[in-house]
Amino acid sequence: MSAELVVIALFAFGATLLGGFFALRFRDRLHLILGFSAGAVVAVALFDLLPAAMSVDTHTSVTIYLAVGFFAYLVLDRFVLIHPHGQMHQLHAHEHEHHEPAPSSRGIAGAMTLAAHSFMDGAAIGFGFQASPAVGIIIAAAVIAHDFSDGINTVGFLLRDGGGWRRALPWLLVDAAAPVVGVLSAQLFRVSPETLGPVLAVFAGTFLYLGASDLIPESHHHHPRAATTMMTLIGAGVIFIAIRLFSV
Repeated sequence: MSAELVVIALFAFGATLLGGFFALRFRDRLHLILGFSAGAVVAVALFDLLPAAMSVDTHTSVTIYLAVGFFAYLVLDRFVLIHPHGQMHQLHAHEHEHHEPAPSSRGIAGAMTLAAHSFMDGAAIGFGFQASPAVGIIIAAAVIAHDFSDGINTVGFLLRDGGGWRRALPWLLVDAAAPVVGVLSAQLFRVSPETLGPVLAVFAGTFLYLGASDLIPESHHHHPRAATTMMTLIGAGVIFIAIRLFSV
């Protein structure tokens, strides 16, 4: 692996950790962090994953795979990861308990989904460099720009479901390492556009569900709607601007 790829992988790792530590430090403002995360997750799906899927697969199957990702996660959420909403107000109470509560399966599933997306981000960087260094650098800039939000999102899922920082930190490390592993894996094989398009579309559908059906309602629970709504819009705007700046 070239020195350029090593440096980019380290930047992605550091940006994710920095976002996660930010979320851990300011967990008393978790509803605002969740609001930002909601906008960022939806924006990544709409402005990053979906356009990327359509750029490599122009057929109508993209929308089919988008729906598959959305409704598959809905079924998983409703029947496997059953967990009630509205637990953010319990977080401060948990902080005073002797033992930290373990994050729920729902929070872990969200963190795993984000780690899988981060892995795909890393793989995209590697595949971009296979095409040309210029393409690889453009993709890397866009990935690193929203890796900070990925770290916030990962910790947000786990804190929202009652986990403490000791429980969140291992998953943050997993998410931070995922793009590094993705970059490495891209050196071992090639993925055809016919395969990559549907995979990206499925992730886009999953992120739309996580943001619109989970994070947005949870961020508004027992908190001022104006502030959290503004943070959601800011989160979406930051991702949109970052992608536009680094993808042209």
